[in-house]
Amino acid sequence: MTSLAPDDVLSWTEVMIRLLAATAIGGAIGLNRELTRKPAGLRTHALVALGAALATVSALQLGDPAAPHTDAAARVIQGIIAGIGFIGGGVILHTDNRNVMGLTTAATIWVAAALGISCAVGQWRVAGAAVLLALVVLVVGREIEGALHRIKGEKDAGNRERGTGNSASR
Repeated sequence: MTSLAPDDVLSWTEVMIRLLAATAIGGAIGLNRELTRKPAGLRTHALVALGAALATVSALQLGDPAAPHTDAAARVIQGIIAGIGFIGGGVILHTDNRNVMGLTTAATIWVAAALGISCAVGQWRVAGAAVLLALVVLVVGREIEGALHRIKGEKDAGNRERGTGNSASR
């Protein structure tokens, strides 16, 4: 399966492969979020990727079967990318002490939509590389953040003991 060329028509099998791939790739990101007990998990990410792929594949199928409307697909992709922010915004929480939570989950929802689009247009290598990079960022990045917070926590604890800590930063 290669990317869609203007003279190609997607068969039913190709459409199903693209939708299944989008769902699986979105689910892979969601599985990471599920395992770390985040607000949007496996089902949410799989459905976001599936929905993005479905809208994109549907737009590619518009009009004359001999010449798919890639301009319509481009407008659909633009709408998906802009609209997905509403779902992402729903998982972002702001607490009284100025802590913001859910930004990473919102970002993964946005990535899941983009992965769905990538699968829908048959960009397999791009989708595969992107899902691997996203999982590396989520897994390795969590470990790096944890180490940085532990280091910062140790320094802050030492500063508090000496009376030099900044209470505004806590």
